[in-house]
Amino acid sequence: MAISPNGETSERERERGERRHRTEYGGRGRKKKMNNPVIKLCACSTMKRYVYIKDDESSHDLYCANRISNTKYNVLNFLPKNLWEQFSRFMNQYFLLIACLQLWSLITPVNPASTWGPLIFIFAVSATKEAWDDYHRYLSDRKANEKEVWVVRQGIKTHIQAQDIRLGNIVWLRENDEVPCDLVLIGTSDPQGVCYVETAALDGETDLKTRVIPSACMGIDLELLHKIKASFFAESSVGSPSSISVVVLFFFSTPMQGVIECPVPDKDIRRFNANLRLFPPFIDNDLCPLTIKNTILQSCYLRNTEWACGVAVYTGKFLYSCCQGHIAKWNETKLGMSRGIPEPKLTAVDAMIDKLTGAIFVFQIVVVMVLGVAGNVWKDTEARKQWYVQYPEDGPWYELLVIPLRFELLCSIMIPISIKVSLDLVKGLYAKFIEWDNKMIDHETSTPAHATNTAISEDLGQVEYILTDKTGTLTENRMIFRRCCINGIFYGNETGDALKDARLLNAVASGSPNVIRFLTVMAICNTVIPVQSKSGNIVYKAQSQDEDALVHAAAQLHMVFFNKSGNILEIKFNASIIRYEVLEILEFTSDRKRMSVVVKDCQNGKIILLSKGADEAILPYAAAGQQTRTFIEAVEQYAQLGLRTLCLAWCELEEDEYQEWSLMFKEASSTLVDREWRLAEVCQRLEHDLEILGVTAIEDRLQDGVPETIETLRKAGINFWMLTGDKQNTAIQIALSCNFVSPEPKGQLLLIDGKTEDEVRRSLERVLLTMKTTTSEPKDVAFVVDGWALEIALKHYRITFIELAILSRTAICCRVTPSQKAQLVEILKSCDYRTLAIGDGGNDVRMIQQADIGVGISGREGLQAARAADYSIGKFRFLKRLILVHGRYSYNRTAFLSQYSFYKSLVICFIQIFFSFISGVSGTSLFNSVSLMAYNVFYTSVPVLVSVLDKDLSEETVMQHPQILFYCQAGRLLNPSTFAGWFGRSLFHAIVVFVISIHAYAYEKSEMEEVSLVALSGCIWLQAFVMTLETNSFTILQHLAIWGNLIAFYIINWIFSAIPASGMYTIMFRLCRQPSYWITVFLIVAAGMGPILSLKFFRYTYRPSKINILQQAERLGGPILSLGNIEPQARSVEKEVSPMSITQPKNRNPVFEPLLSDSPNATRRSFGAGTPFDFFQSQSRLSSSSYSRNCKDN
Repeated sequence: MAISPNGETSERERERGERRHRTEYGGRGRKKKMNNPVIKLCACSTMKRYVYIKDDESSHDLYCANRISNTKYNVLNFLPKNLWEQFSRFMNQYFLLIACLQLWSLITPVNPASTWGPLIFIFAVSATKEAWDDYHRYLSDRKANEKEVWVVRQGIKTHIQAQDIRLGNIVWLRENDEVPCDLVLIGTSDPQGVCYVETAALDGETDLKTRVIPSACMGIDLELLHKIKASFFAESSVGSPSSISVVVLFFFSTPMQGVIECPVPDKDIRRFNANLRLFPPFIDNDLCPLTIKNTILQSCYLRNTEWACGVAVYTGKFLYSCCQGHIAKWNETKLGMSRGIPEPKLTAVDAMIDKLTGAIFVFQIVVVMVLGVAGNVWKDTEARKQWYVQYPEDGPWYELLVIPLRFELLCSIMIPISIKVSLDLVKGLYAKFIEWDNKMIDHETSTPAHATNTAISEDLGQVEYILTDKTGTLTENRMIFRRCCINGIFYGNETGDALKDARLLNAVASGSPNVIRFLTVMAICNTVIPVQSKSGNIVYKAQSQDEDALVHAAAQLHMVFFNKSGNILEIKFNASIIRYEVLEILEFTSDRKRMSVVVKDCQNGKIILLSKGADEAILPYAAAGQQTRTFIEAVEQYAQLGLRTLCLAWCELEEDEYQEWSLMFKEASSTLVDREWRLAEVCQRLEHDLEILGVTAIEDRLQDGVPETIETLRKAGINFWMLTGDKQNTAIQIALSCNFVSPEPKGQLLLIDGKTEDEVRRSLERVLLTMKTTTSEPKDVAFVVDGWALEIALKHYRITFIELAILSRTAICCRVTPSQKAQLVEILKSCDYRTLAIGDGGNDVRMIQQADIGVGISGREGLQAARAADYSIGKFRFLKRLILVHGRYSYNRTAFLSQYSFYKSLVICFIQIFFSFISGVSGTSLFNSVSLMAYNVFYTSVPVLVSVLDKDLSEETVMQHPQILFYCQAGRLLNPSTFAGWFGRSLFHAIVVFVISIHAYAYEKSEMEEVSLVALSGCIWLQAFVMTLETNSFTILQHLAIWGNLIAFYIINWIFSAIPASGMYTIMFRLCRQPSYWITVFLIVAAGMGPILSLKFFRYTYRPSKINILQQAERLGGPILSLGNIEPQARSVEKEVSPMSITQPKNRNPVFEPLLSDSPNATRRSFGAGTPFDFFQSQSRLSSSSYSRNCKDN
């Protein structure tokens, strides 16, 4: 291709280049051809996307504009869609069927309003809540869509709304602007093409990230500036030509300049594998690989950069018709796709309520069938003998169904229609109580607790296993450089601080070559950005706390990394300035466990590879002949102290070797398929024959209150598993220091190791045998496994590992990946354990989302875990209060509310059933429609809702005696047994109310409406006393709800009694003037509450539970020294785990083999026999025959 001396390209060459690229990429003008990849793009395919830079027409037909829409409804579809969602639930379908049946006048025993009124009210409440939430989402979307942004069209910078951005548009950003869509950078105000972005809205990380323009967009000859249209400068006011990227200006001035080849949208915010190809006159740049470093994503902010611009590659909404004929629409940006709708979590309480509802439904069907048959028999025998009953001789064909359907309508209130709305309301209040708790505010960062999921608070009180990350969760994630080993010499062992070690300071001052190289790797083998503050000090922006600690330590040792200008790094050592040019960065991955940089010394031109990483990722690649034993000993020594270790190395490269490798690296970088795998393979070719320089040791201190929190939760019967990516010894030391594992002489650690299937199998056998035969307490026995052995165990010996998980209350899993963390959570869930996962970083998100309850810590690694979690807290110590106080109270209150809701409905239903026996089994209702509707909506709903304020024990008592959490874990307050008690109470109270009311007012003594109101009064009075009896702590609101509701009952009925057309005219006035009415009410209360009070007094006095003991102590003000043991009940076994046959090795005693001995078959570390808990001792799961739980097949 020829370029004229003045930098112009002939029109023929330009057209030829564009035609070739359009042919290659399936560009414009070929929309009717099926082999055009742009036109075939579909969710059902894995085709690539081709975005033409500043080419509006090529994408308008396929891709919608950048309009964001997070709403579920619009004005037209709200009513039908919301009703469809509500009636998709079985219970709502059931209630709708009942309401429709009541429209049939032949069978309805009451006015249809008695069912339609509550049904419409409940649906209206749910619909109003949905509409309110959706309206706020609409307002948020509109604000984002109508935001003004700059784009460049026809060489002119113009204002448009963010929703009008199209793929291929060039978007112009100024400092502090929010990024409206996913962009590929093509220019910045920095001469080196660097800009800084804040990604807190994306991943929660507050440190600034660097983004750079692609290499193809840098270094263009300035003579091309004459191609820029003069109108661009006149109308856009972007600055002088010298301050703007030449490529950017060229993009602004020509109709089509290049194509970006990128994958279909995905939600991975850390990956973007694409290629850029520029059209003439930049054809010589050929293919340029793009990574996430070349992008700025939606909702990020441009910081510390005057301006930047980029090409829109993923926008807000995408609309197309796929190959299977489906119409699809979603948010294409990475942020939008990562905000998927989480799967709803079903709590144990909800599952139990569903089972109890099903049982009541079956009971209701049986009652309806029995009464229906009895009613038809009575009608055909006794009814026809009565002179006042006039049945026709020949009825319609459906006559036999009339009486059963009447009873179905009468008994339909067995299942309370308001239970779901009531539970949703109180669960929302539980979440607010957590957010309003001032004792859970982290005052250091002013971070309060937050509940994202409002539906699972009661599950907090039933947690059995906590799976926790280590770094940033148990520790502060504030790294401090403590010790190091350089060339076999240990520094900092005497003083505990290497930076104050005189020998190291002297070595730095004397210019020791080994020390200088070691400090050089510390200073520049990273992604840290040095920024000069207004005061002149250097502030480091680091994405990793380890890197931050290393760079600061190097600076304190006079190796100061003070400037980064493009690819040039500047280091000040003493009085001299050393410059390095960064040639390549081999980024850290969880698989490689190391990072490297290839730099060129600007003074002597030498090319050097600098590496740092985990010991197993660095030491095996040492140059032949170098002794690494000293470094291995240093790693072990530092790990025993609980310090985080990194090995540092370097290697000098030949020019030819680097150039050959660079071509392979560039080729791997430009692939769109398996790019990470290919890059790792290419990196492996360079990272070998390393010269090991030394080992660093960094301290990550425990958070305040971690040991006390773990100890308290262990007393509550909660088991702990630590899942970390750290070394085994480091994890063990942290576990010992935070009471994760009992210290000497009680603790026992059982090691599962091995690199082959056979080694792992033998190790599993020994550990499993030891777990079954040990006499130590369960909390004192823990197994330790690394990621390699865990992968083999989960793949080949999953059933055996599940058996081990059932037996173990403590585990330490080291060097595990995020996917392995999620697998471990899944295993415990499959064994019917309630799991809670807690972490603080992006690598904990999968574990958090997999667990029954996910808790994120708003830590120094950002807010990614906190945003993905059900609950977020500022520090680990708040977990104790979250579980013991909020979790326990939520479970207790929900258990009472759900069972009381069934109780009040069953009472009125049983009275109706009893009345049928004296009304010819005809399905006639004792109560009128108004009374039934008011009973469900007003009379009984308000008192139970204020039960959310009830506390059976004070918060202080609960925190001092955590072992009482067992009652929640075992489901003691909500199970078939307790429900049977409430069922029996409702039956007994219905008998009392019916018998006394009928004998006092029936049989020609009064009219039926009076009997009805007397029976209803008895129900209301009984339930007021039941609420009083079941309430443990009274507040003004509770008194107003209970007794105010009773007063409201009489006021409402007086009002209706004053209305002649109400059907209750003068009835309540007459009843209240009769002494017999008040005597009847008194007898109902006395007969109904007497036995209940007597039974409660007997249990409280002679068979008190641990909670009763604490309640009595609170009232008397005396201390409780010991509660004794609270033994859990063994759960039923539905499916046995088939353990692997265990063979004990010959001539070996596996029980007394040391854990960390030099033997490759070491299995455990014994500290001696254990002693029982003082207050709480759960049932030992170490029995070889009774360990199994309700495990599902995996």
